[in-house]
Amino acid sequence: MKEPSPKLFNAGFLGLMVAQFFGAMNDNLLKVILAFAVVRGVWEGRLGDGGEGIVSVCFTLPFLLLSGFAGQIADRYSKRTVTLWVKIAEIPIALLAGIGFYLENLYLTLLALVALTCQSSFFGPAKYGMIPELVSDKNLSRANGSINMMTNIAVILGTVIAGSASVRYHGSEDVARAAWLPGALFVSTALLGFLASLLITRLQPGDRNLDINYNPFVIYVETIEKMGRTRLLTVMMAWGYFYLLAGLALSTLFRYPEVLSVGDDEASVLMGVLGIAIGLGCAVAGFISGDRIEPRLTTIGAAGLVIFFFLLAAVPPWMPDMQPMIRVALSNVAFFIFFAGFFAGFYIIPLQALLQKLSPDDERGQFLGTANAVSFAFMTVAGLLYWVVMSTPAFNTRPQRMFYVSSGLMLAGALFFLWKLRGTGILIGPKPDDESDG
Repeated sequence: MKEPSPKLFNAGFLGLMVAQFFGAMNDNLLKVILAFAVVRGVWEGRLGDGGEGIVSVCFTLPFLLLSGFAGQIADRYSKRTVTLWVKIAEIPIALLAGIGFYLENLYLTLLALVALTCQSSFFGPAKYGMIPELVSDKNLSRANGSINMMTNIAVILGTVIAGSASVRYHGSEDVARAAWLPGALFVSTALLGFLASLLITRLQPGDRNLDINYNPFVIYVETIEKMGRTRLLTVMMAWGYFYLLAGLALSTLFRYPEVLSVGDDEASVLMGVLGIAIGLGCAVAGFISGDRIEPRLTTIGAAGLVIFFFLLAAVPPWMPDMQPMIRVALSNVAFFIFFAGFFAGFYIIPLQALLQKLSPDDERGQFLGTANAVSFAFMTVAGLLYWVVMSTPAFNTRPQRMFYVSSGLMLAGALFFLWKLRGTGILIGPKPDDESDG
């Protein structure tokens, strides 16, 4: 197999970053515009109170069902080839989503969301498995920090664009309705992502003799059994658990227009702040790690999430008396969200780099596919939990209280994973002599 480039920002890795950038942007455009339409738009009330949680389940369930199969595909074929396949498939899916919005057909749009998520589930193992093939081990932390930073910049742009597009799509007394706009955004973004994927350098295929098992749960069980022989299983669970909190937080932010009494376009500033913060946190975590993996940054990240999630729930929202958009950006809510996002970057980057480094070369796709499935299983639970909790009057009238739940879950999870990894130095304490046992 071709040796990874000693340079971090080589042509292949840059192509992957740009392709991931547009993929993340498209996922976010569709999910955010659809969530706003379900909460306060053309499909308001069609899915009941907390209906945005159902949107989250549609977004996450395909990852759970397909990631094991997708991991095998990434191990059998060139990960670049798999990436090209999924980027081509994204174009007609984006067109289908645009038609759903144009016709105001909720179920056609949900079908497109599920299809786009299926496409993304195949990209995940190829994308993360490709990184160790494109960069050297010493650059893994920086590579993960960089690609996560770009992903979150895509989330920022996607969220801001989605907020404005949502206003244009629904129309108002001051804004003419543009039913065609979501589709135009989805298709153009998909085309840019495909063109970027052509820049990825050619990679060797994996094990062409690998027998594909079409039952993903068999793969999950076998892979988890292999992970269970080392501390890698706990690392994967700690990484996946983060997405339970992320799912709850993102669904809660969709309710902030009513919390702050602002429009969807203004509330989208909070999503932008979160994206900037996570991207910055990922980049700083990668910079601090340097040529090594520093998993103990995860402990710092968990502590920060506990504190700032609690503050989001406990402190009454406040905005300065300033112009729209600016007042939201300078609110105490934006301040707390920024630091929650920043510490989220500290939490996930070391765990992500450990998963890539400690996974066997010939089974990396299956290991990362299983990890992907676990993370989206947690996100599916988050969507269902959000739906249940938000159905109660105490939370439905004050959505920010959901951050109490997020803070408590993060505290409980951090204590559990610290206990499970005690003595290894992975999350706290002296660095172990042999990280492979982690």
